[in-house]
Formats: sequence, structure tokens, C-alpha cells
Amino acid sequence: MNVLNDVKKRIVTVRGLGAAMVGFVGWIILLLVFGLIDPNVLKSANILNLLRSMAKYLLVGVGQGVILITGNIDLSIGSVVAMSAMISATMMSKGFSVMLALMVAFIACMAFGLINGILVGKFKLPPFIATLGTMFCARSVAYMANGNRNTDAISTGLGKEAGDAVQNFFYYGKTLGIYNAFLIAFIIFLVVFFIMSKTRTGRHIYAIGSNVEAAKLSGVNVFLTTTKAYLISAFCSFVVGLILAGQAGMGNMEAGVSYEMYGVAAGVIGGISPLGGTGLLLGAFAGAGVWQTLENGLGIIGASVGIQRLVIGLIVTGAVLIDVVFRQGSGSKKKAKK
Repeated sequence: MNVLNDVKKRIVTVRGLGAAMVGFVGWIILLLVFGLIDPNVLKSANILNLLRSMAKYLLVGVGQGVILITGNIDLSIGSVVAMSAMISATMMSKGFSVMLALMVAFIACMAFGLINGILVGKFKLPPFIATLGTMFCARSVAYMANGNRNTDAISTGLGKEAGDAVQNFFYYGKTLGIYNAFLIAFIIFLVVFFIMSKTRTGRHIYAIGSNVEAAKLSGVNVFLTTTKAYLISAFCSFVVGLILAGQAGMGNMEAGVSYEMYGVAAGVIGGISPLGGTGLLLGAFAGAGVWQTLENGLGIIGASVGIQRLVIGLIVTGAVLIDVVFRQGSGSKKKAKK
């Protein structure tokens, strides 16, 4: 009983933990419901495939989740994903070394993260407008990377053996029975989760999301902290681009379309508030799982893409509505106490 009471206290006292736990419970319920409809859903092969497909949503959920906690948004995520895939795949398909291709793509993606941080943190541009602009710019780079066409297969330049090795490392290969794509995403999730929960940078990110003026008075460097958040988002997008390039074996100019919204969905489904300052990246993990399970389960039972998007849209809207109502209720209680 004492252990249960400690767990309850922990859930109540850690802001966002309760919402994240609700997300995980919802994920489990979805799996069980779809499993009852079609037993194939719960087979190990499907669960492993689900986790592999979930990797991209987990990463964009982590990246966008960090931005949402600051009270901002990053609309450039999907375009940076495409830029990463196109730059790296173009160079590899033309015979450049894998390390050089990854380095150039990494620098390009981080440059956009830095630009977003400067525009929002330094020049105080509304994040919607600033990242809308960089969204178009990053997508244009993705188009121009290979002369406005998708790339050839990366094995064309690297050779079949090296090309297969790249694809296996980022998507098709397994380590300890689990697909590498999910393992890569999970490791990055753990690192960013540690940053957000155990470091000064994480505390500062929550501080500016809760009250930016109070954060300034407390000595928080808002510009630097905002830039760090956008750099984390850009890094996550960079890795998603590599995963997509590994999956397709080539670069696609339209890769990452709407991924910025997938990131928002994963975050808010897991209890990260779009109003800033509240939520745990643990929730983004649950949200990514809910999103992928819905996509996977609805596809297995034959639901159309329109129905899939409708269901997910209703869930996202409901999650945001609950957050707004909860905040208004909390604000009213504080005023009543005063």
C-alpha cells in the first residue's frame, strides 16, 4: 500500500506525468481493441513493424515536443526532414562517402535550427511566421539538392553492398531482435528526455514556456535556450530524413510532408501543452505510439485514409481542448484562493 501511495503522489506532483500515463494507457487499450478485431495486430512481427514505423513519429514528436514546451512551434520540421534525406541520398548516389554525406546533411539541418532560434529568440518573430518561412526555404533546398528530381538509388554510387549496409543501419537491420530505426529513435529520446528532466537547459526550456518574463528576471538566457530547443528539433528532423532515405533506398523531394503536424499530434496526445511550460517527453513517446497504432490498426481493418485522419484529428482536438479547459480551471482556482 505504501508503494502504491508513493506512486500516486509521484504522478500527482510531477506535472505532465499523469497525462503521459493516460497516453500510455490509451495506447495499450488501442492495441487490445485492434487485437480483438484482428489477432494479427498483436503478433510479434506486427508489433516490431509498428515500433519501426513509429520511430519517425517518435523523433518528430520529441523535436516538436521540446519546441511546444517553450511555447513555440516549428513548422519547418517536415521540410528539414526532406532536406536531410535529399542531401544525404544525393551525395551517396553520386559516389560520395557515407560519412561526408551525413556530415553535409547534418550541417545543413543544424543551420536551419540555428536560423529558427535566431529569428524567434533574437528578433522575436512569431514562431509561426518564422518557421513558415524556413519551411519553404528548407523544402526549396530539398528540391534543388538533385536538380528538382528524386535521387537515384544510393547503391548506384556506393555499390550494392555499401548501399544495403546504409539501409540496414537506418531502417531494415535489427539489433537484439529489434529494428535499428526504433533503437536509434529510442536512444535519441532517452538523451533528450535526460536533457529535459535533469539539466539546466531543460529547466530553462520549461521556464520560458511557463512565463518568459519571469524566466528573464530569473537570469534565463531566452535567446540561447530557444536556439537550443530549435537545434534539438533540427537534429531530430535530420535523423528522420536518414531513416526515410534508408527505408526508400533513395531521396524523395516530398519526404516529410506534414511531419511538423505529426509532431504536434504526438506531443499533445501525450499531454504536452501547445500553450507551453507543461508536459513530459514521455508523453510524446505515448503519443507517437497512439498515432502509429491508430494508423496501423485502422489500415489493417480496412479503414480509408480519410477515416484515419478524421479519427486522429478528433483525438488531437480533444486533447488540446482538455488542456485548455484544465488550465482555465486551474487559473480560476488560483484566483479564488487569492
